[in-house]
Amino acid sequence: MNIENLTVNTLRFLSVEAIQKAKSGHPGLPLGAAPAAFTLFAKQMKHNPKNPNFMDRDRFILSAGHGSSLLYSLFHVFGYGVTIDDLKNFRQLGSYTPGHPEYGITKGVEITTGPLGQGIANAVGMALAENHLAAEFNTEDFEIINHYTYALCGEGCLEEGVSSEACSLAGTLGLSKLIILYDCNNITIEGDSTVTFNEDILKRYEAYGFQTLEVEDGNDIEKINAAIEEAKADKERPSFIKINTKIGFGSPNHEGKASAHGAPLGEEEIKLTKKALKWEYKADFFVPKKVKEYIETLNVENEKVEKEWNKKLKAYFKKYPDKKAKWKTFFDETDLSKKLLNDTDFWTYEGNLATRASSEKVLQKIADMVPSLFGGSADLGPSNKSIMKNREYYSKENPMGSNMHFGIREFAMTAIANGMYVHGGVRPYIAGFFVFSDYMKAGLRLEALMQIPVISIFTHDSIGVGEDGPTHQPIEQLAALRSIPNYTVIRPCDTNETAAAWYLAITRKTSPTALVLSRQTLPLLEGTGKGAIKGAYILKEAKDKKNIDAIMIATGSEVSESLKALNILEEKGYSIRLVSMPSFEVFEEQTDAYKESVLPKAIRKRIAIEAASSFGWHKYIGLDGKMISMDTFGASAPSSKLFEKFGFTAENIAKETEELIKG
Repeated sequence: MNIENLTVNTLRFLSVEAIQKAKSGHPGLPLGAAPAAFTLFAKQMKHNPKNPNFMDRDRFILSAGHGSSLLYSLFHVFGYGVTIDDLKNFRQLGSYTPGHPEYGITKGVEITTGPLGQGIANAVGMALAENHLAAEFNTEDFEIINHYTYALCGEGCLEEGVSSEACSLAGTLGLSKLIILYDCNNITIEGDSTVTFNEDILKRYEAYGFQTLEVEDGNDIEKINAAIEEAKADKERPSFIKINTKIGFGSPNHEGKASAHGAPLGEEEIKLTKKALKWEYKADFFVPKKVKEYIETLNVENEKVEKEWNKKLKAYFKKYPDKKAKWKTFFDETDLSKKLLNDTDFWTYEGNLATRASSEKVLQKIADMVPSLFGGSADLGPSNKSIMKNREYYSKENPMGSNMHFGIREFAMTAIANGMYVHGGVRPYIAGFFVFSDYMKAGLRLEALMQIPVISIFTHDSIGVGEDGPTHQPIEQLAALRSIPNYTVIRPCDTNETAAAWYLAITRKTSPTALVLSRQTLPLLEGTGKGAIKGAYILKEAKDKKNIDAIMIATGSEVSESLKALNILEEKGYSIRLVSMPSFEVFEEQTDAYKESVLPKAIRKRIAIEAASSFGWHKYIGLDGKMISMDTFGASAPSSKLFEKFGFTAENIAKETEELIKG
């Protein structure tokens, strides 16, 4: 057996033994796809296992994340820091080798994959980031940014719509540094995939604008390598390589069957598989000496590649000091907290605006401060007010542009932005109508899980959408996003609070943020602004602080109506405190003393006003509180009529509050 096939079998058996020890996992993909993964890591990828974060490395995304044992076996054999003990601890509590690849846990894992299809879209984002940064930094004499993005996927990834959305865009943009390897074994959990997936996949990808290639035998390392070389030779199109494999290859009783997909082979079947593949070593979790020596020789060269790049970068910086300064702004993100807090212009606004228009004003200021900002909308830029006015649009012809046309692809847009952020050098934001956050939620959830601060601009935030009717009027979306752990939702009431919302979004390091903004014009209120950076604050104090009759809590467009209601009640002699609460999550980060100062536990008569689902508010209003909310869908009518119909007027808020006070 030659050294390449010996290394492939080493990867196979490390993978299936880790699964066996864990008593759970997916052996089918590692057995079938090991030759393709080996070919990438040994023959094609630019990487340095001693420094997995080497900037100009090629990126590898296992979109079929259930095959993670293969990835960890690669990391062990190639010296990324995964030990045999880590492999033995596969899928266990606190493990360095969790059941699906997790960003920020295992060195070498480029992004969290698990829900099928998103990894492909993430890869599109990484290839897009590479292309944009290459345009920003490369010169005629220095190619500082020059790397590929590879994604390994299966039938499941290609059946998921997000991969189609993303690949349609990748082909349109001509992202030639993107190469997708399709592990085609025609099996999914339920059996033969042709029952549900029998189109000509190569023709589909050709239609997207990809170069398409096919390898008939997934064990033929030479042919796989040649296909990748051919993919790299195409400088105009991304590439899609169909590699025909057998799931569970080598397993006498499971090869080619759905039974190989998601359950350990069993001790006896592993023995039979070793015999079938002529594996002569008796010890479990064994790496032959020949394999170790072979990989060491490869890694000497891998290390040289990074050293040469570091030398080139040093010479580049010396020749182009302006590029060095620019590089620092892109890759060593400056903490803007103090600068923004002390910037009078950033906090100074006039006039009444819809908060989507307020966001547009603030965005222009942020864009001037953050050169790496890159963003766009799902074909709603003019409505979302999400366009950077002093920037050009990104395209195949103009990769320097940093405004982005994502097309009507909300889910792919989100996953692409996630890929761009983890690539590095780009600070992405995305935008859409708030009701369509439902299409995006799976990607937003992974942002929160990975702790990456992608910013989402959501406009048309309530029944204020008006005539478009209930299909376009968000009701439960605020509650849905607030329910995601580590996800920050901010619904500002005017331009000043919108500035605070952007301040929070652009300075947060480990949490994504949703800016939830109105379609309709809102008044600029006295006293709003920096207080909002604590999530909630007293916008108007009660006449008699020692004898507060009730606390009103409101967000977004309902704050101004609540303020009017407070004035009505004050004329009747009541003492009311109004709290603006643009963000639950940011408020919860404050000290107990601060939270008590805003919402004293002793004051139990509280009323919350928000034109959305009441779900989640009872934490703040308690058993004795009241809610003016939307627990039905909306209707098609002018927004003013809808706010009147559903009780979001000053008069009704005052009436409901007075009833609460009287008990």
